[in-house]
Amino acid sequence: MAAPASSVVVLDRGNNTTCTINLHGATVVSWRVNNQEQLFVSKLAVFDGQKSIRGGIPIVFPHFGPWAYGPQHGFARTCRWEVEKHPEPLENGDIEAMFSLVDSPVTKQIWNYCFKLVLRIILREKELQVSFNLYNSSSEPFQFNMLFHTYLKVPDVRKCSISGLQGCMFVDKTKENAIYQEPREMVTVNHWTDRIYQTTQQEHIISNVVSGRKMKMVKYNMPDTVVWNPWDVTSNTMSDFGEDEYPNMVCVEAGIVITPITLNPNNTYEGTMVLQVM
Repeated sequence: MAAPASSVVVLDRGNNTTCTINLHGATVVSWRVNNQEQLFVSKLAVFDGQKSIRGGIPIVFPHFGPWAYGPQHGFARTCRWEVEKHPEPLENGDIEAMFSLVDSPVTKQIWNYCFKLVLRIILREKELQVSFNLYNSSSEPFQFNMLFHTYLKVPDVRKCSISGLQGCMFVDKTKENAIYQEPREMVTVNHWTDRIYQTTQQEHIISNVVSGRKMKMVKYNMPDTVVWNPWDVTSNTMSDFGEDEYPNMVCVEAGIVITPITLNPNNTYEGTMVLQVM
């Protein structure tokens, strides 16, 4: 079921390079470079304005994982965002747009703080920059997690590898949150994988993405990296994910997961992720 056009904003840089944002969750649902799609969205993804969108780049905030007070991974990915700045060209031909989410009676029932969250997106020739800017407009500090839950499209996840994780400690959610250290220089995924890597390098290279190319991910002010693939072990438990789709995606997610950030009143946090097709 396709989303109504009014809920979608498209950045178009020309040369068949576009980025599409669904206002439900301000989720980036497409990023095409020379008409090649770089992001995975499940064929069973739901666009009903209620459920989070299975694929693209959903935003996890203000909580990571199951949450006693609200939906898993927080409410940012299930709220409708406003267009703060419609797509417009910058001097160099890149395209910029901004989206915002502010506290509402709905969010305050779950998480009783005042805030403004702005998502800034810049579409370059072979890069997508996504920035998360959070302002605490409450009278008291609050704690939060955030994450860009990035689904990359790949021809065969078993042939991918991810750099920038060697030596990092990680929580293995498939093994009752046991903690290990990553010995591998290049991490591969060939079974059910759900790991939170702590204090990772600023840059990851993901090999064998679309057309056998490499994707560079550079993250700023986001210390953790989640690597996830449901495999056939858990894909059959998700109604919005095809059982045969797991070989064609890998989630490499930049964020703040292990230790929440405390943000004082009138202060701002900004985190940025840049994806570059190499």
